[in-house]
Amino acid sequence: MELRHLRYFRAVAEELHFGRAAQRLHIAQPPLSAQIRQLEAELGVELLTRSTRRVELTPAGTAYLTQVVAILDAVESAGAQARRIAEGQEGHLTIGCVGSATYSLLPQLVRTLRDELPGVEVAVRGEMLAPELLSALEERRIDLALLRPPITGTDAVIEPIRSDRLIVALPDSHRFADRTELSVADLATDDLIAHAGHGRSVMNSVISGLWADAGFVPRIRHEVAETSTLVTLVAAGLGVAIVPAPTAALDIAGVRYADLIPHTSVELVAARPAQVHSPVVDEVVTVLRRLAQAPG
Repeated sequence: MELRHLRYFRAVAEELHFGRAAQRLHIAQPPLSAQIRQLEAELGVELLTRSTRRVELTPAGTAYLTQVVAILDAVESAGAQARRIAEGQEGHLTIGCVGSATYSLLPQLVRTLRDELPGVEVAVRGEMLAPELLSALEERRIDLALLRPPITGTDAVIEPIRSDRLIVALPDSHRFADRTELSVADLATDDLIAHAGHGRSVMNSVISGLWADAGFVPRIRHEVAETSTLVTLVAAGLGVAIVPAPTAALDIAGVRYADLIPHTSVELVAARPAQVHSPVVDEVVTVLRRLAQAPG
């Protein structure tokens, strides 16, 4: 028995006419009749009663038709699902993300994926530092990482997403709270709140480099892993911080923001395993690029 036998039987059973069924199947009537007889012989039951005037289903044929329809629909559904998965329209995706992008790009991305790729089930893990992201990527705990370069010690495929300018986060009681621009020299005597050091956060290295270029040594008093915690400590008046501009999306009360001059930016990239090709990841990266390029 082959699927064509089931398709032929379904056509005859639904049309109750061999001629119309043959036209529907785009085959001649004699071969169709022969295939139905072959099916009945294999099953050992009569599925159809035939006369010169009409074709009718037997009780066995009626019951068999119900199952045949379910089987053929399931086969079609399986094929359609396979095509959707191959095209990146269906599947599962876990995204890991650094703090600042967690509050700006990630919510917009998830909303867009829900609208444009409803067949993709998305899970997110925010507020992750670069080493944790890369480990999770290598261990396949996440499928896509949004982080900031430099990225070393991995063969992940890197896709540039956008560039974020750096800004200064200040307590609203700070002496420079009303300034719109600040330089490293303006902050040279301030206590700094920074992301975790010792190679765990790119931003910590960025701050050290900025202060060194300006001829100062940063006074880092607090190191934290989460961006939300960092900004909360700024609001508490424990120091100032240098953060990517999207961090302002947190909108925590008690914090003011000013541009850092001269203007400096940090890159945001998407990383994915080099050994695994995922059509879903391809689709998501395309959406990411579009969102990053959109005005605002």
